[in-house]
Amino acid sequence: MAAVASLEVATPAPTVRRWDWARRNPTIVIGGAILAVFVVLALIAPAIANDPLGFDPLNRLKRPSAQFWFGTDQFGRDVYSRVVYGTRISLIVGVSVAIIATAVGLVIGVLCGYYRRVDDTVMRLMDGLMAIPAILLAIALITLMKASLVIVIVAISIPEIPRVVRLVRSVVLTVRGLPYIEAAVASGTPARLIMTRHILPSTWAPLIVQATYVCASAVLIEAGLSFLGAGTPPEIPSWGNIMSLGRIYFQISPWIIFFPGLFLAVAVLAINLVGDGLRDTLDPRIARRM
Repeated sequence: MAAVASLEVATPAPTVRRWDWARRNPTIVIGGAILAVFVVLALIAPAIANDPLGFDPLNRLKRPSAQFWFGTDQFGRDVYSRVVYGTRISLIVGVSVAIIATAVGLVIGVLCGYYRRVDDTVMRLMDGLMAIPAILLAIALITLMKASLVIVIVAISIPEIPRVVRLVRSVVLTVRGLPYIEAAVASGTPARLIMTRHILPSTWAPLIVQATYVCASAVLIEAGLSFLGAGTPPEIPSWGNIMSLGRIYFQISPWIIFFPGLFLAVAVLAINLVGDGLRDTLDPRIARRM
């Protein structure tokens, strides 16, 4: 009986631990919950929204109502449907850019931090890329090629790679001077094993945090490019495209810009909340100071 009682008392322990973790990391919980809502909206968009490209001139510039929750634009298209489908574009661009930039930046950063001769050449190229504003470099690349979602992702990823490279390189330079790395080099351990077993694990924590900021930056840059007409094609609904087409009617139909702008702000805020929470969790020095 005592054993059964002890098991009954110990059963809620995982729930208590999860609640305690959530209480100590509110930014991750709040940001993650908001992002989960956006992911669900993107996945079930066909079930909860109408055709985002459907024209209905008889219902042009209608105010928000029970029929049109976010109103309609100058072509009679449902703004709610376009905003919901635009969630897909923002999430695809943000996640894709984060994956590409972190993966490429990780490889280049490790090589630059470990090999001096590679560092001298490659880092000068990275410095040159960082000197050019990201949105201008993306506009230049998109102008040279036909605008498409893939080109937008590549164009946004290139300016983000140098930031990841510099972060990883700084971590590698710090770790490379530690005694156990020098002992591994002195014992004849191949450089490949040193980088994969001893150096790479030290880069995961800052790299994960940096990936969240890259994702948020990519979402903003994509919206800016689409607003300027240099991003995703007009037939692909995105938050930037919606605001760009509605800016002419802002004074008489502000809802065309308000709702996609609100979704954009909330999405970027949620990603940054997750990034801040991960930074505080993965960096014990910051956690102790707080």
